[in-house]
Amino acid sequence: MSCQTCQAPEASPPCAASGSPQNYIIVNSEKVFKSIDAYNTAISDLDKLAKQYQDQVDAKFAEVEALYNNYVSQKTSLSAAARQTRENAILNKEKEAQEYQESLFGQEGTLMKKRIEVISPIQKQVFDAIEAYAKQAGADLVLDSANNPTLLYTNPSVERTQQVIDALKK
Repeated sequence: MSCQTCQAPEASPPCAASGSPQNYIIVNSEKVFKSIDAYNTAISDLDKLAKQYQDQVDAKFAEVEALYNNYVSQKTSLSAAARQTRENAILNKEKEAQEYQESLFGQEGTLMKKRIEVISPIQKQVFDAIEAYAKQAGADLVLDSANNPTLLYTNPSVERTQQVIDALKK
């Protein structure tokens, strides 16, 4: 005897087709986010802020490079004590620049905090809309197809990105 749905032999493990069907939908969260003007504005503002921060960091490292180049050009005329003092000053300036860079771009940095501040409310809105739509559609599971290399195939009939975008705009 075999499963009437998938024709698997009776001794096989239970097939998913014979149990209760899984009701799932697929949403491309990237498309949903990009459909929201506030998100696009926030990303643009964050990119501008990152550029400003990068310019500041570049200026600090340019100072280090200028100190080093000046040191190299004068090294032969400096006493051992003066060379050591200048080398320490260069190393300290480089460390300051690295710490400044980390304070802006690190996991706990200013840019990450700003990103969380402006993106989190939008994420909550999108995730709430996806959840509400999933409940309304009777879905047990929502898969995100955005940048998902393990999602090998999707049936277009379970794709619900546009419906979530429409629900968000209501």
